[in-house]
Amino acid sequence: MGTEIIVIWTYLRSRFVDQAACLDEGSVVEKVILTAIFAALAIAVGAIIVAKVTSKANSINLN
Repeated sequence: MGTEIIVIWTYLRSRFVDQAACLDEGSVVEKVILTAIFAALAIAVGAIIVAKVTSKANSINLN
């Protein structure tokens, strides 16, 4: 039973690696655009967090 599982696992793994190699032929431009979008989203989220924390810090009464 153990060798059968190893054979099936090896077969499925080799199929997955072959498909992953085929999918890796995507356009570099698409990857760059997606990376730029994610970077812009991260910067926007960071700016929102900084604005909220600064606003809250400024509203604290120290007297």
